[in-house]
Amino acid sequence: MDITNRTVFIAGATSGIGLELARRFAAAGSSVVVGGRRADLLDRLAAEGFGTVAIDVTDQDSVGRARDTILRTHPDLDTIMTMSGVGMPEDLRDPAHFGAARQMIDTNLLGTIRVIDAFTPHLVRRGAGTVITVTSGIGFLPFPLMPTYAASKAAVHAYSEALRAQLDGTGIEVSELVPPAVATTPEQARLNPRALDLAEFATEVMDLLQADPTPHEILVKGVLMHRWAERDGTYADLVAQRSQALAMLPSRQ
Repeated sequence: MDITNRTVFIAGATSGIGLELARRFAAAGSSVVVGGRRADLLDRLAAEGFGTVAIDVTDQDSVGRARDTILRTHPDLDTIMTMSGVGMPEDLRDPAHFGAARQMIDTNLLGTIRVIDAFTPHLVRRGAGTVITVTSGIGFLPFPLMPTYAASKAAVHAYSEALRAQLDGTGIEVSELVPPAVATTPEQARLNPRALDLAEFATEVMDLLQADPTPHEILVKGVLMHRWAERDGTYADLVAQRSQALAMLPSRQ
């Protein structure tokens, strides 16, 4: 993938990994449109020179308006990345967790589908382009403290595989970015010393994206233990290790 002359839309890129990758694409020479919900952050990014658009991936009408705005100002759009996501712990012994589960499915899975559906006809008409979905190492090696988040990301992985098969022959590549834990703030780095440094993660991602053809899965070294745990025979031990985090739930204390 040539990252120097793309026209990229990243849904959910006003902070964290999405924003860092938006800046990397722009620095390489691509035109980037950042989508998000917070007007103040969008205004700040517009001042940096990014294209911006308001979008709430849980709202079909909002997604449609964002698509129309982007294609009106950037008719040569050739790359979309579905970065929007939310994750939170859940206590499955308490039925009150369902509200959080519904929010994660609506944002992480259905939000991904809404964005892809909105732009697929445009990319098919172009006869070329790239869709980059975003899953997680947790989708392959569950973190029991965040069960629905893991389930939503596993679902996006399966959806990405099916999307790639259905778009075969259209000229559209489908790649799946699989981040491990990445420290996007100093607080996250403090809470999880094993989390990857954001800048180092982004550098590795951009290097992988430049392969031709673009890899089906963008796997930085730090996520390989998650992705291949079943193959390597480490799955059960790692899930048991990660289950220790359940002690953080109020009901377990």
